[in-house]
Amino acid sequence: MTVRIGVIGAGWIGKEHIQRLTHTVTGAQVTAVTDIDPARAAGAAEPVGARVLPDGAAVVAADDVDAVLVTSWGPTHAEHVLNAIAAGKPVFCEKPLATTAEDCLKIVEAEQAHGRRLVQVGFMRRYDAGYRQLKQVIDSGKIGEPLIVHCAHRNPTVPESYTSEMASLDTAVHEVDVLRWLLDDEIVSTQVITPRATSKRFEHLKDPQIILFETAKGIRIDLEVFVNCQYGYDIQCETVGEEGLVRLPDPAAVGVRTSGQHSTEVLTDWVGRFRDAFDTEFREWIANLAAGNEPTGPSAWDGYAATVITAATVDALQSGGVVATDIKPRPAFYGGTA
Repeated sequence: MTVRIGVIGAGWIGKEHIQRLTHTVTGAQVTAVTDIDPARAAGAAEPVGARVLPDGAAVVAADDVDAVLVTSWGPTHAEHVLNAIAAGKPVFCEKPLATTAEDCLKIVEAEQAHGRRLVQVGFMRRYDAGYRQLKQVIDSGKIGEPLIVHCAHRNPTVPESYTSEMASLDTAVHEVDVLRWLLDDEIVSTQVITPRATSKRFEHLKDPQIILFETAKGIRIDLEVFVNCQYGYDIQCETVGEEGLVRLPDPAAVGVRTSGQHSTEVLTDWVGRFRDAFDTEFREWIANLAAGNEPTGPSAWDGYAATVITAATVDALQSGGVVATDIKPRPAFYGGTA
């Protein structure tokens, strides 16, 4: 079965996914594209033989669209996801699921009323080989019960438009999702500490930031977000348990010995670091849809939790205190703990 995909949003990430669905993933065909800029939609649609439609509602309603991919501007996500649920069509939504907790809960309630999972949220780290190995070790009990997690999320630089709040909303959000999944636990409080600021930042930006999370089981997480580290794109994660620890591996790279030095390459952007994870994410999504199964990736509830936790972290940054996340009880519809 070929799954026919309608794409809402033809910006950079939308074009990347259109190419991925066309040239990397088997069993998928992009049949319709829309964007607020019709010329941009045409530029993404024509090379893959898709047609351009006037808006997201038209894409969702199209007879030649089996499933919907939402890669538009964040504040528009809720509208498109809700339309897809109302049409009974599976929908993959890049993060955020919605920009407010209220809109996320509307999606959660609509999906439950439908009676079957339709929504998957684009948190790609769950599909990274290193993170999957990390989870296997934690779940096996080999290191005992997790006690502490140390993380770092470093970018070489960010543009002047990047704000201090985006350290939570756009950057730390990936750790928020993957840590809930790794630990099978919920984040119940958050705090932000701002150490000495780097001179390499724009003046308005608080960078680096140290975010401290606590989970329902009492696990403590420290996350360094440093978006002007200069040297590269560097993702670190180490879980300390009662009987050992497990560390996320760095991407494979050859060691070079020359001029009295031994060096390995450090990646410089997230695209190269997580390209394979994106590919795996979409292969598994399409395979599930082709088999008539519900999506198994990050759910609408995970999207809600991420939005609530990152909003609480922004509050913590602004107040300087510890802020409770106050996530609502998880419905049985979504199973498990996190």
